[in-house]
Formats: sequence, C-alpha cells, structure tokens
Amino acid sequence: MREATVGKELVIITGNRVGVLANIARVLADQGINILAVAVFAEGEEAELHLVPDSPSYALEALRKAEFEVEERNIVLVELPHRAGFLRRITEVLARQDLDIRYLYASAFEAGHSSLVVFSCTNNAKAVTLLREK
Repeated sequence: MREATVGKELVIITGNRVGVLANIARVLADQGINILAVAVFAEGEEAELHLVPDSPSYALEALRKAEFEVEERNIVLVELPHRAGFLRRITEVLARQDLDIRYLYASAFEAGHSSLVVFSCTNNAKAVTLLREK
C-alpha cells in the first residue's frame, strides 16, 4: 500500500434538487478548498453528499456559514497504485479481521498511476493499522 490514513469527510443531507452539488462546489471553490473525492446518493426527495475536502475544518465552516447542515465523519483514505487487484487486497485484509465495510467509494484516472479509495468500516483506526502493515 502506498498510504492509509484516517481522514475526515463531510456529509450533507439535503433536498434532492437540481444544482445543489453546484452550490456546494461553488461555496468550497470560493474559499479555495479542493474536493479530493465526492459521492452523491439521491433517492426520492432526499440527497446525501459525501465530500472529502483538502481542508475539512475550513470546508465545514464555509458550508455551515452557507446554511448547509453538515456532519463530519472519520473515514479511511487509501492511496493505491492504479493496477488490477489492489482493491481486492485491501478488502481481503479487512475481511480477514472481520471489519465490515459500511460504504466505499473510489476514483482513478485511466492514465494516472494512483487511485484514491475512501471508506468507513466498523473500526477505521484498526483498518489503517492493518493496511499500513501490508
């Protein structure tokens, strides 16, 4: 593994309406905050947005000031080589230790050399320790 760390994500639960992600992205961009990863889940009238900003505390403050209801959560960030089998490796490590993955999202660019995996499991600190050993 290249790097495994405990990080912070911001979770916003809001009405499912056109432009809500654009509004959030504008608030963060106006403050010079980069979004490292994002996942959006919409069902019916509600949307849940998970954001991993490069400056979680500043992003939290900016979003709350813009009147978004935001929750901060601990997550695991893993930077992996962008090659076949690496997601399998980390999920097998977690499974062998009976760590249940609650949710996971990832990104990779085809021409890039690395990918970013974001997840939460039953014990994030233990997951980081295990992944750093491998």
